[in-house]
Amino acid sequence: MSTAAPNRDLSIDWKAVGRRIRELRGFDTNQAEMAHAVGVGQSHLSAIERGKKEPGVAVLYRIAKRYGKSIEWILTGVERKSQD
Repeated sequence: MSTAAPNRDLSIDWKAVGRRIRELRGFDTNQAEMAHAVGVGQSHLSAIERGKKEPGVAVLYRIAKRYGKSIEWILTGVERKSQD
């Protein structure tokens, strides 16, 4: 069991999350293609990219896996350095 106190100051900027997801999609993939690839509807992905809806953990996982980014980066914009 962890003895570390939870970070009570953690808040997620969903508009920034949406911008990062849009950045990952790039210009060569449209919303419908990305939405299909991660298992959501195009309108749902649009709402996520605009910060109007929060992606679920399964969607975050599929986006992170597909685009080679961590869920942490998608949520915060910070990528931890690996500890080799």
